[in-house]
Amino acid sequence: MFKSMLRTVTVASILAAGAFAAHAGNPSVGGAPMYDNKNIIENAVNSKDHTTLVAAVKAAGLVETLQGAGPFTVFAPVNSAFDALPAGTVETLLKPESKDMLTKVLTCHVVSANAMSDAIGKMVMDDGGTHDVKTVGGCVLKAKADGGKITLTDETGGVATVTIADVKQSNGVIHVIDKVLLPKG
Repeated sequence: MFKSMLRTVTVASILAAGAFAAHAGNPSVGGAPMYDNKNIIENAVNSKDHTTLVAAVKAAGLVETLQGAGPFTVFAPVNSAFDALPAGTVETLLKPESKDMLTKVLTCHVVSANAMSDAIGKMVMDDGGTHDVKTVGGCVLKAKADGGKITLTDETGGVATVTIADVKQSNGVIHVIDKVLLPKG
């Protein structure tokens, strides 16, 4: 019986250590641990700072896509970034008749690659200080390194700063940003 209990404790300890190791390299986001063995959606739904983004992804019908194999890099705006948009913008975008525009805005935050911040920084340096980032939505963002932080300029001239970088996911990476990136027009 003692051996059985010891084995149970040992197995539980190993499983707990494995769960900790899977999380050890990832920062928490929105007060929630982010696990590199979960996909973008499985992690994002737990962040209290990304409830608007999650609602928008659901309204646009992109949940299944972002649960897919990827790899994806998602520049994930926090709730306050959506709150900073002109009054009524979010409500309008979440309406069924605005699904195409919402999808365009959201896919301008997604790149078909697993782009960690050090790789983005290297591309910026290799390109002389600015690197064009082509998104799955057809937008071209301008990435720059500014004071040790990565910034992204959208097609309207808006600038977002990566506030939490390199949140590893099973299907890519999330970089938390402080502004919503917008397509031209």
